[in-house]
Amino acid sequence: MSRTPVLRPAVLLSCSITLLALTACGSEDERPPAAPTGVTAQSSSATTVHVMWQGVKAAKDGEAVEAYEVLQAGKKVKEVDADRTMVDIAGLKPSADYVFTVRTRDAAGNHSTPSRKVTVTTPAAPTEDAKPPTRPGQLRGKANGSRAADLSWTASTDDQRVVSYDIYQGNAKIHTVDGKETRAVLTGLRPDTHYVITVRARDAADNLSPASAPLRLTTDGKGGGGGEEPEDFRASVRKNTKDKAYYLDLSWTPPRTDALKAEYQVYLDEVFVTTLAADDDAPEGRARHTVYLGTEEGKTYDVRIRPRLSDGSWGAFSTEGTVTTGS
Repeated sequence: MSRTPVLRPAVLLSCSITLLALTACGSEDERPPAAPTGVTAQSSSATTVHVMWQGVKAAKDGEAVEAYEVLQAGKKVKEVDADRTMVDIAGLKPSADYVFTVRTRDAAGNHSTPSRKVTVTTPAAPTEDAKPPTRPGQLRGKANGSRAADLSWTASTDDQRVVSYDIYQGNAKIHTVDGKETRAVLTGLRPDTHYVITVRARDAADNLSPASAPLRLTTDGKGGGGGEEPEDFRASVRKNTKDKAYYLDLSWTPPRTDALKAEYQVYLDEVFVTTLAADDDAPEGRARHTVYLGTEEGKTYDVRIRPRLSDGSWGAFSTEGTVTTGS
């Protein structure tokens, strides 16, 4: 039989006096942070996968992001500090399928929902391979604005096959691409910063080639543009007089990603709704697109977009626009 609680004077104290009252008044942070975006997974060898993602700059409630957790089939297998957005998952089985997600944890211990799932298959294990690939040749590149750089090199050779190329900034690995690729776009760089880049080839047995000759480049200053995010993003709503429906008109300046096709994802209220894909190359000037919203009036949307980069991953989000139908 339940008992009716009796209020005592101590329970009526101000929220500023007791920890119990502070918790009851809702000052404790229980709002989860946003999930990482742009998650990719690339086999580095027969037993290693390199997972990368776009970081969360800050939680919406102001709580600091503390760490990222990498999950394999829903189970946490790796954790890194908030200033890292990539990690190697080692000790895997050759010729096996793996599914990875990444989630954010804030300083209050709240977890985001897991990111989208990415699937990767490790290559077959080689038979006693102790010979590393040859060093990549003719590493070339240039800054692509203030926050990105384009790289290319000549392929390495291996007695089995090259599984991946690891890209280094000094001694730190900052990117990985498939062994069939001989070019990459580095994003998330700092404006007006000098970088020393090298590339190393890796085979299925985890043998690393010698490093390529170093490439030295400097990104543009803060006014240089050309990063990975769409710039000058604008969103507005109009009503079609014929079908009485609302349409979302979007326009932006495309980033210089060197992607083969112009492709963007559109998010409304943090939810992915559609992919915009053009038949031609990314336009030189301003890009525009329209999205159908429906007939409901007085509905507010937070809108943002992000581009696909030339390495297949999704770039940074544009600034966020807010629109209301019928306003």
